[in-house]
Amino acid sequence: MRNLITDKINRTKKEKRLRRDFKDFVRLSRSESDRFSMSWNDRMPIYEDTEKTPFDTHYIYHPAWAARILAKINPKEHVDISSTLHFCSIVSAFVTTRFYDYRPADLKLSNLTSNEADLTKLPFIESSLSSLSCMHVIEHIGLGRYGDPLDPAGDIKAMRELERVLAPGGSLIFVVPVGKPKIVFNAHRIYSYEQIKSQFKNLKLQEFSLIPDNALDVGMIANASKEQSDAQSYGCGCFHFIKP
Repeated sequence: MRNLITDKINRTKKEKRLRRDFKDFVRLSRSESDRFSMSWNDRMPIYEDTEKTPFDTHYIYHPAWAARILAKINPKEHVDISSTLHFCSIVSAFVTTRFYDYRPADLKLSNLTSNEADLTKLPFIESSLSSLSCMHVIEHIGLGRYGDPLDPAGDIKAMRELERVLAPGGSLIFVVPVGKPKIVFNAHRIYSYEQIKSQFKNLKLQEFSLIPDNALDVGMIANASKEQSDAQSYGCGCFHFIKP
């Protein structure tokens, strides 16, 4: 009951503030009245006057990290499997990109194609992709979250497929939640550092960076350690593997 009362008080304060700001803005806009129509009926109250701009540390830092790797290796073509659409959309500006997802995205941009793929049965021949990414995806495979079949080993099958299709000398940019291993059903899995290293034991770890639980304070940790990774509750492990 107390929360309901508090919410009602906050809504009332917000409405009063909006009415006051609207009246003041109308008064200040008299000389600009020809440029836009303005009516109280068209209001959409949004106040975001925080001290700092908030952001999701996982989904800002990991695509930025991956884009910097692509800028270094400068591939002729890159294949991304189901990562955030912001990543493939932006990097396609400087590298031809093929995007694949279990639920294909209807993207229409130059230098970018979008198709359907099942991570447990990728439609590529063995050792055929020299530049590959799969970020913040594997932890969902087999949990049914995206309409895929329930499969406790779905993530392992997907990781094997990523290794299978990666070409010798090729780069795999791979991101998953890290910390103490557990399943938060049906949202995601959290992996230990060693679980990922052992799963990709045939690949060479070129770089490991970490977005820690306190990333808002410290940012992204380059060349992080296993101990730092395993100390997280819900960190973001960023692995750059190369196939020998």
